[in-house]
Amino acid sequence: MTVRGDFQEPARPRPDLVIGREDLLTGAREQLSGGGSVLVHGPAGIGKSTVLRALAAEYAESARTVLRCSSTESESHLPFLALADLLGLVVDEIADRLPAPQRTALESALTGRGESTLQRDGLALRLAVLSAFRALAERGPVLIVADDLQWLDPASAELLGFAARRLGGMPVRMLCAVRTDTEPQAQEHDRYIRASPPDTLAVRVTPLSLAQVTELLGRRGYPGLSRSTVRDIHRTSGGNPLFALELGRALAESPTPPSPGEPLPVPTSLRALVLSRLEMLSPEARRTLLVASAGARPTLALLHAAGRVNAEAETASAAALGLLATERETPGIRFAHPLVSAALYAEAGAQERRAAHAALSGAASDPIERARHLALSTTGTDPAVAARLGEAATAARERGAPSVAVGLGLLAARHTPADTRPGPDERRLQAAEDALTAGETDLARDIARQVLARATAPADRVRAWMVVVDSAGQAMAEIDAVFPQALADAGDDPGLVALVRYQLAWRALLMDGEMDKAREEAAHAARLAARAGDRRTELLALGFQAQMETLMGHPDAPATIQRAMREPQDPRVACDHNGAGAVRFRWLVMGDRLAEARTAITALLREARRRGMVESELHFLRGLAETELRAGHCGRALDLSRESLRLARDTGIGEAATAMLTSLTEAAGGDVDRALSLAREAVDRAEEDGDLVYLSRALGALGHAQLVAGDAPSCVRSLRRVRELEEGLGVVDPARGRWHGDLAEALARIGELAEAQDVIDVTRRRALRLERESVLAVLDRAEALVRAARGEHGPAERQLASAQDRLGKLGHGLEEARAAYALAGLRTLAPGSARTGGSAAPAAYEEAARLFRRCRALPWLRQAESAAAAHIPPAPALAPAALDTLATTERQVAALVMEGATNREIAGRLFISVKTVEATLTRVYRKLGIRSRVDIVRLAAGRRAD
Repeated sequence: MTVRGDFQEPARPRPDLVIGREDLLTGAREQLSGGGSVLVHGPAGIGKSTVLRALAAEYAESARTVLRCSSTESESHLPFLALADLLGLVVDEIADRLPAPQRTALESALTGRGESTLQRDGLALRLAVLSAFRALAERGPVLIVADDLQWLDPASAELLGFAARRLGGMPVRMLCAVRTDTEPQAQEHDRYIRASPPDTLAVRVTPLSLAQVTELLGRRGYPGLSRSTVRDIHRTSGGNPLFALELGRALAESPTPPSPGEPLPVPTSLRALVLSRLEMLSPEARRTLLVASAGARPTLALLHAAGRVNAEAETASAAALGLLATERETPGIRFAHPLVSAALYAEAGAQERRAAHAALSGAASDPIERARHLALSTTGTDPAVAARLGEAATAARERGAPSVAVGLGLLAARHTPADTRPGPDERRLQAAEDALTAGETDLARDIARQVLARATAPADRVRAWMVVVDSAGQAMAEIDAVFPQALADAGDDPGLVALVRYQLAWRALLMDGEMDKAREEAAHAARLAARAGDRRTELLALGFQAQMETLMGHPDAPATIQRAMREPQDPRVACDHNGAGAVRFRWLVMGDRLAEARTAITALLREARRRGMVESELHFLRGLAETELRAGHCGRALDLSRESLRLARDTGIGEAATAMLTSLTEAAGGDVDRALSLAREAVDRAEEDGDLVYLSRALGALGHAQLVAGDAPSCVRSLRRVRELEEGLGVVDPARGRWHGDLAEALARIGELAEAQDVIDVTRRRALRLERESVLAVLDRAEALVRAARGEHGPAERQLASAQDRLGKLGHGLEEARAAYALAGLRTLAPGSARTGGSAAPAAYEEAARLFRRCRALPWLRQAESAAAAHIPPAPALAPAALDTLATTERQVAALVMEGATNREIAGRLFISVKTVEATLTRVYRKLGIRSRVDIVRLAAGRRAD
């Protein structure tokens, strides 16, 4: 999207406001640290100047000379202006180093005295600028910072490019920014790359994600905006930070914020970007674009059907002005930026908008779209219009588009007369429930509060209270006062009381930490719902009852699950994260039936996505990630958990629970520091919400990350708290959190052997009663470490070997690898180990490394390879300088091995096949006279020691 030249990006960004640019900054830093140059590019407002200034602030201190220029469109006609900004203050310092003709030409250009031009003094000027940079570089590193290259005056641009292309080998780095088009595939930056130093890195600044826009608005003084409003801002701004801030400011200053479902007010500052070009269109072309902006998926065929007979020519002229993007593969009409459509619609008068919607109401082929346009072209109440909108909302719901159903439901309520059934409040409540399904929790709460402000019917009020409770998620402490009001409104109606009692079961669990009480409330709710004929609530209550019984190790759990899965079923509950299907999945995972669990959770996830059930999708993504983690597929688990974390951040749903699960996968297959950070975040959120259930889970994840990080004392402190919490909660099944083996292992590491044995004995009794085979095997692994600490090496080694074998047969790949790692460590201390001249320990470590590599358990793999390297006798042929004898690809592969990368990861990063990696490693081994990857790791350790 082309924008006005006088529209400037923020002038003074603070370093703490560089949001969402971590990967970009990392790549740029690597380039600059290696002496290279960087070209930052992207559309107006995207944050190029922010990134540029952040990098310049970091690297200015390491430069002897910093040269800066920043151009504007209004000054781009002035020759040599940018050159004067760059060299004007330093030319006197190096003038005597230039030959006389060059010095004269340069001084003439910089001062304006004389009539220096590129045509007359071209070669002298070009050589003078190059000589000036060389003279500055001889005194020390030079950093050139140039913003808005697109407005550089042509003479300066030519001279700077001439010198840049010849800066190879000199300590001169260029850090530049240029405005390019909104289209990611556009290659406008190519000509600037060609005018940059050799091997300049081009970095595109991309739009911010929803979570990043939320953070940006919060930091810049707009933290009170609802999530649904922030989502609208993100969509309208296209993730452009400047546009998002302008929209946020307009909303904060608006005395009448838009109602749910209404378009955002577009401030004058942003409308001006579009309206100046709209004035260049004919009135008919503007009307055609207005019709396109009102349509959900506009096409030329739709515009023709809506009466826009010259749509081809009118859209072509709009595309020529940069208002529309050219679609080569689809028949759709797409605006160059969402802001164009929003500004165009906001600028139109109410009558013009209604006319556009009226035209589309007869032209759209989709009944949902026809109903929406009919409503937006109609004023006042109309039962026929309301009925059509209600039908359209139902259709959208069945298509798995609950967010669309929300907007249709709110429009239906607006057109519904007060004396009809369903009434306006019933339609609003249905819209609120659809909003919950779509993950629009704050919108759902706002709609419910509006209903409560005027509704008198008990059914409407209780239904609205339930929406308020559901929208609070885990933070039930914030809405605790709702429950007595909801019970009072429910009266003696068993169906209404069942709804409230079901939510009181959750309250008993999350706030009071009383599983037995929660189970009783759920059972009571199920009985009341059955009496009222409310099968949906009965199924949810039975599912919750089964979940409590599972965690408590209650013998009735299997029977309750069976009751919850009997016919008739409610399709909405069947794939609900609190339904019986989800409880059965949990039962399968806890019972080590991982293949069945994967099949079950995959089916649930597929159905939740089909129905647009965002919260259920999030839960099932976490469940699938956990299943893969248990099976030892750490890379897959990490990908799934990161996907779920993005969804949680975007929706604000289950952030603590998702951070907890992602911490576990990061500790297994990603970054341990990130695992620690996420676990601490989960702990803080759970404590803030007063959520004892997830607090114990979060502390379990924190303790595990601390154990992987090698901090056994902290691990013990965290997991001791988990033990206390779960005893208070009544959690009996050790397969719920699986922290017990970690606690026993950490206690053994710090010498608390009696307590470690007590944890093992208590947990083993429970695991034996519940037949938790993998838990028993992990406990044996931990007990072997306790035995080893007592000097019982022979029994400990046999117990570890048995545990490894059982875990492998159960399909718990990561736990199997951990047992192999512990066995290797034990053999290191045993007679005949590497410490006494034997070779058992290195071979054992290599076996553990092989298993960790198979799991893609990178943090554990690095530990195993480092331990193996530490116990291999030094090889005389293996000196740190040996890597210098390798070819380029061989060095690259070896370097990635040193980082702990697997063969598949090396292949992906170097764009070669896995077979090529294997062949390359074979050559590396031969040239260096070594046998395995472990020797390369040892070489890395030797280099660090040097």
